[in-house]
Amino acid sequence: MEFILLFIVVLILLICVMVGVAFLTLMERSVLGYIHIRKGPNKVGFLGVLQPFSDAIKLFSKEQTFPLMSNYISYYFAPVFSLFLSLFIWMVVPYLSGLFNFELGLLFFLFCTSMGVYTVMVAGWSSNSNYSLLGGLRAVAQTISYEVSLALILLSFVFLVGSYNLCMFNVFQDYVWLLLISFPLALVWFVSCLAETNRTPFDFAEGESELVSGFNVEYSSGGFALIFLAEYASILFMSMLFCVLFLGADIDSFFFYFKLSFISFIFIWVRGTLPRYRYDKLMYLAWSSFLPMSLNYLFFFLGLSVFLFSFLIV
Repeated sequence: MEFILLFIVVLILLICVMVGVAFLTLMERSVLGYIHIRKGPNKVGFLGVLQPFSDAIKLFSKEQTFPLMSNYISYYFAPVFSLFLSLFIWMVVPYLSGLFNFELGLLFFLFCTSMGVYTVMVAGWSSNSNYSLLGGLRAVAQTISYEVSLALILLSFVFLVGSYNLCMFNVFQDYVWLLLISFPLALVWFVSCLAETNRTPFDFAEGESELVSGFNVEYSSGGFALIFLAEYASILFMSMLFCVLFLGADIDSFFFYFKLSFISFIFIWVRGTLPRYRYDKLMYLAWSSFLPMSLNYLFFFLGLSVFLFSFLIV
């Protein structure tokens, strides 16, 4: 019975994530519409509420095409594996009811994001197109660069909190948010999340202006929809993780989901405001700015945790 109950709860969680992804796309199109001083989707259903579902039906009912010279097996399974990883990573959500209590939740998160690089690389390579290969290579270089700063920031909090378990962040932020003592680190984390999810201004994997949509240029219908869903599920997860790390992990309260929606809104706001970065500046930012700052905060939190530990012993 426990396994059946666990399966049902996981199924409900995944359905809720997919519905959240649908309405995140609606929010993005509406917000971008208002940024451009025009209406977003507003015809299908009340205020365009049914637009994401009609888009999904249209995408999945279109004919599935594939390039004749492509490596078909890897071309077919790369989007499936990408969506699988984006949904699998939601298992680390720190539910206090004990759905999944990951003692090594942060390590599991790093593992899943590192595996996500391979899906983009395989999708770009297996299409056997120069444009998609270039997009895949740029995405791999970018993601590997920014994962270094992500890992160091997480390591800083591991030293401070003393655990890889995300539930401990709820205990640690009962009285004060970690955002107040690490605001620059929160900004670095947010920019690294933008780079990790291939969002503007770091969308080099999908550089429409110079790569004709990059690594996913040969995908249509279902394959494109799966890549699209994986990207937006990752955005939602990164927003949730930002709230857990910096804005209090009180996941049972309504206010937590308001904070999550606001961080997702900032992802969209950045897309509507900023132009794409130049590629050499992207690499310079990762290795010359974010890496030293992450290392400095790592040593600061290490010293702070040692001081607190010695103070408690005394």
